[in-house]
Order: sequence, then structure tokens, then C-alpha cells
Amino acid sequence: MNTPTDVQIIKDSSGMPAFAVVPYERWIKQTAITAGLIPNEVVGAVIEGGKTPVRAWREYLGFTQEDVASRAGITQAALSQIESGEHKTRKATLEKLARAMGITEPMLH
Repeated sequence: MNTPTDVQIIKDSSGMPAFAVVPYERWIKQTAITAGLIPNEVVGAVIEGGKTPVRAWREYLGFTQEDVASRAGITQAALSQIESGEHKTRKATLEKLARAMGITEPMLH
């Protein structure tokens, strides 16, 4: 599958991937996430905006519902219900969603 991306892969002389070049803003976001920090925008969306953590993270990271649902192996309709807060979400589903967005499951609570 050839999904459009903003990441550039630089290969070594044997043709194997050696480096990945990402936009600076994306690198800053990912570095903060890797350090276990929750960005102010996500916290604000949950506290002030009334959004669920799943929705706040998805929007912050710039994913569509279709992107995350596909990567997590669930339907877009199921993700929509999770984001609405209508149903309690199983831990296993939160783990799938976290992996799909490149964050850790505890960040979705």
C-alpha cells in the first residue's frame, strides 16, 4: 500500500532505509509524546472543549476518523461512538487506538 506521507526516507548505498526526514512540527509533537508529555492543546480540548481524550488526540495529531479506525482495525462508526463518549471503551480497544495514533494507552484516559 502506498499511503501518501510527509516523511522522506533516505536510503544507504545498498538501497536500505537509513534515515527518515519528518517535518519539524511533527518531530516536536512526537518528541513530546515520546517523553510522556500531554500537549496543552489536548488537555484544553478535553477540559474546556468537552472532547473525549481519544478525539482530542486524534484531532491534535491530524488524523481522520477513517485513518485511526483503519489502523486500529475497527469501523469508523465504532470510533465515532467511542469519541462521543456514549459507551465505556474496553482497555484492549484503547490499546489498539493508542498504537494506531503512535501514543501510549494511558494517555487516552
